[in-house]
Amino acid sequence: MARSNHIYTLKEVATIIGENLELLEEITANPDNVSEGQMFYVSDGSEHGTTGLTENGVNELQELLADIRTWDGGIRKFLVREQCDSEITERILADELKRHP
Repeated sequence: MARSNHIYTLKEVATIIGENLELLEEITANPDNVSEGQMFYVSDGSEHGTTGLTENGVNELQELLADIRTWDGGIRKFLVREQCDSEITERILADELKRHP
């Protein structure tokens, strides 16, 4: 398989796939959620930088989200398992209802 030479920031990925940026940040906070070599730290001039994904990483992220949504408890269960802050969880879940009724 050819290696992707294009990296998408999480902000761009959220726009492209129509997902909540905070949700994507929570998923990618755990590097085990995306295959090695598909996620990168990107220096963007800010204090903390951002996360970037290859095209394959974006596809994996979409597949993971589709899988999570089939779980009993779905996104909420995932966020609890990942020990997401409760305020962030509530914002994500409110947005989830708008995006995926």
